[in-house]
Amino acid sequence: MSEPVGTAARRRIALLSTGGTIAMTASRRGAEIALCGADIGARVADAADIDLTVVEVFAKPSANIGLYDMARLTEVAEALAAAGDVDGIVIAHGTDTIEETAWGLDLMTRSPVPIVVTGAMRTADAPGADGLANLIAACQVAASPQACGLGVLVVFAEEIHAASLVRKTRTFGPYAFSSEPLGPLGWVCEGRVQVAARPTKPVPRLKLGAGRPVVPVVVVHAGFEPEVLELFETGGVDGLVLCLPGGGHAPAVLAPTLERLAARMPVVFCTRTRGFQTLSGTYGYAGGEMDLIQRGLIAAGSLDALKARCALALLLSGDATPETVRGFFEGFAAS
Repeated sequence: MSEPVGTAARRRIALLSTGGTIAMTASRRGAEIALCGADIGARVADAADIDLTVVEVFAKPSANIGLYDMARLTEVAEALAAAGDVDGIVIAHGTDTIEETAWGLDLMTRSPVPIVVTGAMRTADAPGADGLANLIAACQVAASPQACGLGVLVVFAEEIHAASLVRKTRTFGPYAFSSEPLGPLGWVCEGRVQVAARPTKPVPRLKLGAGRPVVPVVVVHAGFEPEVLELFETGGVDGLVLCLPGGGHAPAVLAPTLERLAARMPVVFCTRTRGFQTLSGTYGYAGGEMDLIQRGLIAAGSLDALKARCALALLLSGDATPETVRGFFEGFAAS
């Protein structure tokens, strides 16, 4: 069911500003960050019928944001939620890595109030700038009791996406985000929040430890050279995420090297289709998903490579055992 926002007392929303295109304007050198959080939020409160508090966290293009920035956002958001002074939190973020930050926050936070991440595909001074509309919709979602219990959300172009599903699918234009193949959890129409689907189980909670693990993502393609994987046998990496064809299949020539790698560090494999999940019991040929699992590799289930990489890095930053790592990813397998 849908509900109008603002029929009772005005809800209290904290806007966390982190930079990104939503804070940029054009210059002779190209788009650059020119607006602070107060600038971004100046027109939002009345349009969304909320009381808005702005918190400047940092100002970066989102390609520069990493796990420690995500942990900082987690600290700020949890402190605001614990203080009991806000009904929801909105994060203004660059779109390049918004899916990773939203997922990192989903893993690291347990907030009693909704946390919504949004941004803009067009700079603030561009014709048809989308930042204000996205902020208003994000604030309306964050202010809605319906958003409680959904985990961290991404709101873009009036669609409400789960952090565990959303991804950027276009490099331009306002409709740049998708949760295919399942679709968004809901939408905002005429200021009313409609939630049509809810996650069936909570996301496991992780935290960023003191370690700084090196966890690359490798996309495997037709004719992939074994020598590439052999480079990782000499050390220098703490975990590996493979983006494999089909349901999670590698060329047979790679299988022995992958087995050796999996014996010394977590090797997680995903499907590069980014749709549904890895298989686990269909193909047993050398390099098939059954063979890879028997060799010690870990199937990522429904997680794509970016989300698997974020989770694996968080796990390895602390004292996670191999059993803990395997158990985390098994939670995303088909039940």
